[in-house]
Amino acid sequence: MNIGIMIFPTDKSIQPIELAKEVEARGFESLWFPEHSHIPTSRATPWGGFKGMPDLPEEYWRAHDQFVALGACAAVTEKILLGTGITLVAQRDPIWLAKEVATLDYISKGRVLLGVGYGWCREEMANHKLNFKERRSILRENILLMKELWTKEEASFSGDHIQFDESWAWPKPVQKPHPPILMGSAGDSRAMAHTAEFCDGWMPIGGAHDIKGGLEKLSSACADVGRDPKTLSLGVFGAKAKPDALESLAELGVTRAVLPLPQIGRDKALKKLDEYGDLLSS
Repeated sequence: MNIGIMIFPTDKSIQPIELAKEVEARGFESLWFPEHSHIPTSRATPWGGFKGMPDLPEEYWRAHDQFVALGACAAVTEKILLGTGITLVAQRDPIWLAKEVATLDYISKGRVLLGVGYGWCREEMANHKLNFKERRSILRENILLMKELWTKEEASFSGDHIQFDESWAWPKPVQKPHPPILMGSAGDSRAMAHTAEFCDGWMPIGGAHDIKGGLEKLSSACADVGRDPKTLSLGVFGAKAKPDALESLAELGVTRAVLPLPQIGRDKALKKLDEYGDLLSS
């Protein structure tokens, strides 16, 4: 199983450049950064959108821009894969996002993994002029448009939310036809339908999402569109750093486990990486 590391890089945590070097030196497969543009102080939406959740950790509003941070990481590494865990696609302009992803893939020589998700913070979306109820359909069209930009010399797109005239856009990604698109979501029927339609894998949150149930829905969704479920990879965000937990995930078909690194300073972060590193040889 491939093991990656995930953290909200902030002004209070170990910084991305040093972290990337240390992650690569220890032999981890990948490094993942989440994103939130900001968090409105009204805090009208509970953490994750679920009632009864504890207070939202401050790293959610202190996080660096994920693509700027990953670009810096690309410059000081050669092997580790660089993942977004996840990108809030519906909140972003897809034309700019397509260029950011393609540029990162180009300068990293094909090391990008694009984790995508719908998002949960209603007031954050409202500041982006995004209708919460339309976020899933907008994500779908944004990704379909980006695929056109990545794969066509002259790209265009026409959907319910986006009208895009025939245009040129470079660079193109190194990975063909484009970097893997990984759906970071719960395993509900609509998310699995989108995963089967336009993604290359599914990455739920360990312990928060029903992986077995999601896989059943994903298999059904693949059958609906005539796709072999085996063409989709399975990973888990927030996996438990225990051998037995990883073995249980492997039995489900998980091939990538991403371990969370807490908001801690340099010395403690490196110690935690050493602890996680023991799993690489177990």
